Amino acid sequence: MPVIITILVLLLIIVASCIKVVPQAHSYVIERIGTYKTTWSAGLHFLVPFVDAVARKVNLKEQVVDFPPQPVITKDNVTMKIDTVVFFQITDPKLFCYGVENPIMAIENLTATTLRNIIGDLELDETLTSREVINSKMRESLDIATDPWGIKVNRVELKNIIPPAAIQDAMEKQMKAERERREAILKAEGEKKSAILIAEGEKASMILSAEAEKESAILRAEAEKQKRIREAEGEAEAILKVQQATADGIRAIKEAGADQSVLALKSLEAFAAAADGQATKIIIPSEIQGLAGSVKAIQEVLK
Repeated sequence: MPVIITILVLLLIIVASCIKVVPQAHSYVIERIGTYKTTWSAGLHFLVPFVDAVARKVNLKEQVVDFPPQPVITKDNVTMKIDTVVFFQITDPKLFCYGVENPIMAIENLTATTLRNIIGDLELDETLTSREVINSKMRESLDIATDPWGIKVNRVELKNIIPPAAIQDAMEKQMKAERERREAILKAEGEKKSAILIAEGEKASMILSAEAEKESAILRAEAEKQKRIREAEGEAEAILKVQQATADGIRAIKEAGADQSVLALKSLEAFAAAADGQATKIIIPSEIQGLAGSVKAIQEVLK
């Protein structure tokens, strides 16, 4: 009885060990008596006891390998170190298991040789400024070379480019000189713009000053004009008032019954008053001239 129980337990252990669950994004390579039989994808599977065996568990996810810096020589004989990062994915588990002994080491060596070939055709400046070109060429070369191994290279990136210390020092000096040159250019442009703005400000100030002087002259001329107009109007009004007063006086004398001689005498006095002004020539009517002669004759008789 104990023997039977032992056999049953052994059978259960064997059956349990033959049940395999393949996780998502993984594959199992199965061998039967040492030879390839099939590839299991994700799911539940059963092994034939003592005949089948799991040769290798393969991860189908995209993987990243960071390789250490590799020494390379440029076309102009500058030695530098470049470390690369390779993104790859296993597409065929069978080829991955039986294509190459150590796929990761193979990819590393292939990356180093491909990198040396590409950098050997470029000069230092081209190497520093052509990362995208180098990445693209390396990805194409590695993808073609790893295809028989069931590996697809998705992307290759140059993580770091380390030139020699002397080259780094020269590059830093060059960058410093370039920054100083740009600073001098920016300073000169700033001074130029400042001078232009100052000149434009002075020009605008002169224009405003000229316009102000012009407006001031116009206002002064207008004031002088108004002054003369008011003076002329005042003089005209004064003359008008004098003439009006004279006319009123003559009218009053006439209404008082003065004869023609008195009127003529008043007219003569008015002309005498006018002669004391600014007039240089006075025209006297003939009636007043006769009256003046009569007055003179009377004065001679009285003498």
